[in-house]
Amino acid sequence: MPISPFLLETPRLLLREFNPADASSLLALNADPEVLRYTGDVPFADLTAAQSFVQGYDQYARHGYGRWAAVAKTGGEFLGWCGLKYHPDTAETDLGFRFLRTCWGQGYATEAAQACARYGLVELGLPYLIGRVMLENTASIRVLEKVGFKYWKSLDFEGQPGACYRLEHGFENLPYPT
Repeated sequence: MPISPFLLETPRLLLREFNPADASSLLALNADPEVLRYTGDVPFADLTAAQSFVQGYDQYARHGYGRWAAVAKTGGEFLGWCGLKYHPDTAETDLGFRFLRTCWGQGYATEAAQACARYGLVELGLPYLIGRVMLENTASIRVLEKVGFKYWKSLDFEGQPGACYRLEHGFENLPYPT
C-alpha cells in the first residue's frame, strides 16, 4: 500500500509538505498585497525566489513539523498553507495560516488551523501553541478564537501593535468535525 503524501485531512482539505510544484502557487499567494497586508512579509521577487524558498525549507527535517500546503480535497488545487513553526528564540511553536483571497470567508483557515492545532497538541504532544497576529487583523483573530486560542499578551508585530494568543492542552475536548 503506498504511503499518502498528505499529513492531515479535514472535511474539505488535505495538508502536506511543500513540494517543488508549489513554488508558482506560493508566488501567486504572496503577490497579493491584501494577503500580505498583516504579515510583515514581502512578496517573492520572482519564481526563482519562490523555488529557492521551497527547496531551502528545512523545518520538517529540523523540527518534525512546519507549514503545510493546503489543497482542496476535490480537485486538488492549492488554496494556501497552514501549519506550525518552531521559534528557537522563545522555544515556542506558532500556528500560522495564509490562504488565497478567493478562499477567504469560506472557513478554510479555521478548518486547517483546527487540524494543525490538534496535530501539534495531541500527536506531537506540544505543551501549548501560540498564534501571533497584528491587532488590525480581526479575521485572523476570529480564526484563532474559533479554534480555542485565548488572548495571552500584547506584542510588537513587525512594528505594529500585536497580540499573542495561546492554546493549551484541553483542546482535544473541543468539538471537531470527523
